[in-house]
Amino acid sequence: MSYIVNVTHRSRRLTGPIKAVILDWAGTVVDHGSIAPVMAFIEVFRRRGVGISLQEARAPMGMHKCDHIRAITKMPMVAALWNSVHGRPPAEADVLAMYEEFIPLQISVLADYADPIPGAVETIARLRERGIKIGSTTGYDRRMMEVLVPEAARRGFRPDSIVCVSDVPAGRPEPWMALRSAMELRAYPPALVVKVGDTVPDIEEGLNAGMWTVAVALTGNELGLSAAELAALSQDELETRRERAYLRLADAGAHYVIDGLWNLPQVLEEIEDRLADGELP
Repeated sequence: MSYIVNVTHRSRRLTGPIKAVILDWAGTVVDHGSIAPVMAFIEVFRRRGVGISLQEARAPMGMHKCDHIRAITKMPMVAALWNSVHGRPPAEADVLAMYEEFIPLQISVLADYADPIPGAVETIARLRERGIKIGSTTGYDRRMMEVLVPEAARRGFRPDSIVCVSDVPAGRPEPWMALRSAMELRAYPPALVVKVGDTVPDIEEGLNAGMWTVAVALTGNELGLSAAELAALSQDELETRRERAYLRLADAGAHYVIDGLWNLPQVLEEIEDRLADGELP
């Protein structure tokens, strides 16, 4: 005779505090506007006789850069132009060849875009004062990060954990980078970890990892503007673009959308209040 026993457990209550914040790099902490990858994407397609727009180059941002190139080739207008130039659709071999060309192009400019976004270093220092560990994930691979990490460190950004897309089985939107970073930080459960980034794949990475997600709207890929270009916008244009960015990132499922990393400490306090009330991501 077999038995089935239904055991009712009292649900576990997580009241905080937040143990770790896992940050994206470009557009979140460094490289205001996430500019470094864009021209490299445009160039590798130009070398194939296929012109792509800034919007097309930016659309898949946040993904593994090889996946990013693959996504661009699948855009209807790009695929049609490729077919007219080459007499056939883009193939996987084309994607891989372009990615190999992309790597040195990207590496050659990373040091030029390693400056921290204004307020980022100071915000991270405030989080550390609260005992919060700082992790990071990126769509750059390890070869690219070998250039960017020391440049960013020299300028004040030194996370406790750095996980690259080449360190895990698959990049965003799958959760493995965020989960590996949390593991390296020994920060658990995921409900006490916050993932921060500037793209839809960033948000999806955090959600799939079971973490709170916070999207930054003004400093990253959604606006795609340097700090000087952002400052030059009229107030009306700024509000129009901000609203568009907020809506897109909120629709992707972000728990919070903020202008930039400087708003994060207040958001963490709100998350801890929600945890105290029994809420989970």
